[in-house]
Amino acid sequence: MLLNCYQNELLEAGCDEAGRGCLAGPVFAAAVILPPDFIAGELTDSKKLTHKQRCNLRVIIEREAIAWAVAEVDHLEIDKINILNASFLAMHRAVEKLAIKPEYLSIDGNRFKAYPNIPHTCIVKGDGKYLNIAAASILAKTHRDEFMENISIQYPHYQWHQNKGYPTIVHRMAALEHGLSPFHRKTFTISNPQLALFSENEG
Repeated sequence: MLLNCYQNELLEAGCDEAGRGCLAGPVFAAAVILPPDFIAGELTDSKKLTHKQRCNLRVIIEREAIAWAVAEVDHLEIDKINILNASFLAMHRAVEKLAIKPEYLSIDGNRFKAYPNIPHTCIVKGDGKYLNIAAASILAKTHRDEFMENISIQYPHYQWHQNKGYPTIVHRMAALEHGLSPFHRKTFTISNPQLALFSENEG
C-alpha cells in the first residue's frame, strides 16, 4: 500500500516527469499536493496502469488534489540543455505553477536540481511508494500522451498516437524513411532497428 507522502510535518508536493526517453516531443512534469485523507484504490506508478485507468485517475486527482500543475519543456529546449536538465526544468516549472506553494518536495528518481528555498528528497521508484508522486506521474503521463496524440494528426507517419514518441521499431523506421519531423529531438540518435536484428542473427 502506498503512503500518502514522504513526510508529514511540511506541506509536500510530489513531482514526476514523463517523456525522458522519447525521440520526439516535449518532456512533461507534474507537481501534486494531495489532501492527507486522499484515497484512490488503483493509484500507483503510471507505467503499471492501463490507458483507461490513467485517464480515470487523472479526473480524480485534478478534482480532489489541494493543488496540481503540469508543465513542459519542448524539444528545442531539450536539444539546448540536454534531457536531464530539461526534466529538472519541467519539474521546476510545475512547482512554480502550483496555486499553493509547497514547503517540501518529494522527487521521483535519484537526481534533482534543488528548487530555491524548498527542501527536497529524491526517491528511487517513488511513484510506486508515495501517492503524491504516483499522482504526479499520472498527470505528467496523461497530459503528455494527449499532446502527442494531437500532433500525431499532423504527422501520422510516426504513429505517435500509439507509441507517444518512444523509440519503437515502427517509430524509428518511419523516421528513417520520412526523415525527422519538426518535433523530433535532434540530439537524440535514431538507430536503424534492422541493424540490431542483423547483429542478433549474425550472433
